[in-house]
Amino acid sequence: MAKENILVVEDEEAIRELVRYNLNREGYSVQEAESGEQALQFTKNKLPDLVILDLMLPEIDGLEVCKRLKSDTRTQHIPIVMLTAKGEEADIVTGLELGADDYITKPFSPRVLVARVRALLRRNKQEEVSKTDTIQVHNMVIHPGRHEVLVEDVPVNLTHTEFQVLHLLARRPGWVFTRYQIVDAVHGDDYAVTDRSVDVQIVGLRKKLGDAGKYINTVRGVGYRFQE
Repeated sequence: MAKENILVVEDEEAIRELVRYNLNREGYSVQEAESGEQALQFTKNKLPDLVILDLMLPEIDGLEVCKRLKSDTRTQHIPIVMLTAKGEEADIVTGLELGADDYITKPFSPRVLVARVRALLRRNKQEEVSKTDTIQVHNMVIHPGRHEVLVEDVPVNLTHTEFQVLHLLARRPGWVFTRYQIVDAVHGDDYAVTDRSVDVQIVGLRKKLGDAGKYINTVRGVGYRFQE
């Protein structure tokens, strides 16, 4: 059975070959781009099922590529794995804010990379199955399929990750999620992230939701919940 198509965006040929070899072994179809410009052009012609994206790229860097893909309704559903030598907390947080779905630092284990890819694609399929389930709570309506949030019938523009966090909390009002439960549910197991990056998402959500942001409650020492 044919597997998904993956776009690898990396300017170092040796790394592209390593990633391509290991993904091909798993049966995935692999396309390659050496720059951010090539990556964006590729997605105009053919939508990949997942993107593996380096940050340090010629022409247009990986963060800008991520931003453009996640702000375009045609491509915002595509999972993005950031593959980069930058491992500082600030870069991880920036990637999250822009909507990256996972983050792997170089040097990396090909087996771990393949496992992350497999998990993201599986999660994406599960989201497709439930994407028509609309959630209505308080004065808010969440449309997973349309990636749309309305507060008193006014659209709220959220990044992919912000939407995922809100959707997770709103599906189970009153249920307390720890920061790492949120990370695992939104990004998959063993995601390399800190408590602070989850807090950044919550702060951004509350700000964008306006008065409705009060429904996201902080449970001190534990995590967050959506008010019943």
